[in-house]
Amino acid sequence: MRRTLIILLLIAGIGAAFWWFTRPQPISVTLTKVGRGKVESSVANTRAGSVEACLRTRLSPISGGRIAFLGVKKGDHVKKGQVLLRLWNDDQQAQSNLAQTQVESSRMRIDEVCATADNAEREAARMAKLRARGFISEGGEEKARYEAQSRRAACEAARADVTQAQARVKVTKVEQDRAVLTAPFNGIVADIVGELGEYTTPSPPGVATPPAIDLIDDSCLYIEAPMDEVDAHKIHVGQPARISLDALPGRHLLGHVKRVAPYVVAVEKQARTVDVEVSLDNPGDGGQLLVGYSSDVEIVLDSHDDVLRVPTSTLLEGNKVLLYRPDTKKLEERVIKTGITNWEYTEVLDGLKQGDRIVASLEREGVKAGAAVTPETSPSSSKAK
Repeated sequence: MRRTLIILLLIAGIGAAFWWFTRPQPISVTLTKVGRGKVESSVANTRAGSVEACLRTRLSPISGGRIAFLGVKKGDHVKKGQVLLRLWNDDQQAQSNLAQTQVESSRMRIDEVCATADNAEREAARMAKLRARGFISEGGEEKARYEAQSRRAACEAARADVTQAQARVKVTKVEQDRAVLTAPFNGIVADIVGELGEYTTPSPPGVATPPAIDLIDDSCLYIEAPMDEVDAHKIHVGQPARISLDALPGRHLLGHVKRVAPYVVAVEKQARTVDVEVSLDNPGDGGQLLVGYSSDVEIVLDSHDDVLRVPTSTLLEGNKVLLYRPDTKKLEERVIKTGITNWEYTEVLDGLKQGDRIVASLEREGVKAGAAVTPETSPSSSKAK
């Protein structure tokens, strides 16, 4: 009997030792505390946006011809009304000079013809008085009256000639202006197509003429970025935005949505976007921005301050988290009710309380509900974003 008892105790000891050495080891996990802070709901562009100028024009001559004057070069700052380029137009200048000469000649003729008309009218008036007193015949009076009318008609014709000559001057001025490019606003010359002495050829009707000078106003800039069509209905004018540029790493500029395009751009069949324009709140914060800088835009749709939140990376499918129970040192699956969310944080409306600790290292093997775990040093989510 005693031998049997010893054998049983030995077997129990071996079994206990086997269980001890083969028992599941607690999994080391990283926990994070549920805290309070700011949560924003936002959308970002799908492709790179760019810095654009509020005013930009690609100028080209209306007519073709040889470039006779090129008064600017790339990078020059110009003033409104400044002549940038002029085509050869000596023939038009000659026509203008001829028309101006005709105006002066017609004016001189007016002085002569109208003075004669005045004299003829005075003579007709004198003859009418003499006829009334019976000194001359009726035929003499009528002849003087008809002469006065004829001279006055010649005077009016001379005045019409002056008006016609002045109209020709205006026509030649318009023709000359067709050969001249002037700056429509203050700006900087971004590009020039053509050199002094080269010929420019106008395009056929309905075809855009290649620009000779690309002029931009770099005093007013905005950001244009393409947003996915599924997010377009969420974006409205006036919403705040954050802008980041590759040229300014680590810095964010603040702005507001100023325009949402009323149509979808289909760059590819799978890439349908809506262009959104964002104005800069403080353009000087970015220093000297250049038109064409690549940029990314994050538009804030909604923002909640001082709310309960968890890192978005801690959520499982179905809005579940793994809650650490310090009394059992095991994980419990907890379904939570969420509010607004972004790639970093998710608002918690129900299911957790401040100070609860949840698993942040979901990628580790064996991390699941019911698993025994050993907490590591945990980062806190209580810092405000």
